[in-house]
Amino acid sequence: MTGLLIAVLVLLMVFGVPLSVVCGVAAMVCLALFTHIPPQAVFQQLYQGAEYDLLQAVIFFIAAGSIMTHGSLATRLVNIGRAIVGGITGGLAITSVLICMFFAAVSGSSPATVVAIGTIMIPALTKSGYDSRFAVGLLTSAGSMGILIPPSIPMIIWAVIMGVSVTKQFVAGILPGLILGGALMAYSYCMARKHNWRTRRKASLAEIKTAVKDGIFSLLMPVLVLGGIYSGMFTATEAASVAFAYALFVELVIHRSLKPSDLLPVLKVSVLTSTMLLFIIANASVLSYYFSADQIPQRVAEFLIQYIDNKYLFLLLVNAGLLIMGCFMDIVSALLVLGPVFMPLLQQFDIDPVHFGIIMVLNIEVAFLTPPFGVNLFVSSGITGKGIVEVTRATPPYLLLMWGVLLLITYVPWLSLVLTQWIQ
Repeated sequence: MTGLLIAVLVLLMVFGVPLSVVCGVAAMVCLALFTHIPPQAVFQQLYQGAEYDLLQAVIFFIAAGSIMTHGSLATRLVNIGRAIVGGITGGLAITSVLICMFFAAVSGSSPATVVAIGTIMIPALTKSGYDSRFAVGLLTSAGSMGILIPPSIPMIIWAVIMGVSVTKQFVAGILPGLILGGALMAYSYCMARKHNWRTRRKASLAEIKTAVKDGIFSLLMPVLVLGGIYSGMFTATEAASVAFAYALFVELVIHRSLKPSDLLPVLKVSVLTSTMLLFIIANASVLSYYFSADQIPQRVAEFLIQYIDNKYLFLLLVNAGLLIMGCFMDIVSALLVLGPVFMPLLQQFDIDPVHFGIIMVLNIEVAFLTPPFGVNLFVSSGITGKGIVEVTRATPPYLLLMWGVLLLITYVPWLSLVLTQWIQ
């Protein structure tokens, strides 16, 4: 039965069928041929797979990110960063990383971060004398932190399928996100110092005050959203709806960078993105349902335990496998499919699922930069007008940094879990 499932998966992917459809079709074929489960159960599972309350948070965060991208909130954040650190060596590059981290703390989306910040900062870096390949590689890579710095859409999905606290999962990403951001900033400083890329003059105190005053509502947004989540005032879903309402109000009423007539195309993009994601989740839930009915996770766990009796080797193999998978398939879909498979193994090796969720998210970040299907590569190519090959050539130094951080987080779980101890 498992062999037939694999054959169907491979055949459909060879013919270029989207992975979401592959998951659903393969599961339905196996359920129909090898189980006595009635067909209507499949459609019930499709519905149930997309009706989790937490998935409403995903929809609202996508909409908030879209509004910020099309409005002026992102631009005002950039102006604050440039005023504060733009005058030091590599200051503009460091600003790019800082703003990506800050924007990620609201949007929860990696591609949205690349679009919003990359569109502004890549031309600014090249105009200031930075190497074009460096600028493209930096923003393509720093934008991937949109899914590590909370809130994070993949973290919400992981919390849903693994039954862990979404707040704990968010908190677990803070320190790893700071470590990755610090590594990118340190690399930017070293490269700027090595190549003597010129820096802009230091901003005066008056200019800093002006930039902060103009961007105060941008600064308050992550404070409102994350502060509400961590204080227990909001659930993740409520925080997402607050982020959407706040972004909408600020852009329409205060900044007036969007008009009511602009909302239709903005919300259309949000709806299309959300629909695509929910369709993937629904189909993956059908495959997970089949896995459960056929006890595939238990059988996989029993097979692996026969040959792997060390959790550190298991974690190494998981990272290697996910890096390879990320070259050929949508790793978010893989997260949905593999979550139930990994659960018995996590219990066997006493690995905290919250820590493992951070490992999975870091692997997704790497996959976003890995050809041939890395999402951020295509997004960056679109906003810069450069070929996908040229963009890909700009990312290897950043991939090496990410692999290093991935191994550090993998084998030092304290970095992910220390802050979660404060969450009940």
